[in-house]
Amino acid sequence: MSITNWQKSSYSGNASNCVELAVPPGEAVLMRESDQPSVQVVTTRAALLRFLRFMQVGATGE
Repeated sequence: MSITNWQKSSYSGNASNCVELAVPPGEAVLMRESDQPSVQVVTTRAALLRFLRFMQVGATGE
């Protein structure tokens, strides 16, 4: 059994409904909602970076 170290943003404080990330060795990135930890999404580092960049400027077109 492997142990996954989940982390949430320090901006979340004590909130129970946060997105948590885990980065095991390799290219995979795991994401889950802290209030539903059994539901996990697997993506790649590159895809997550593209998504975050889009969220920063994509909606405004800047």
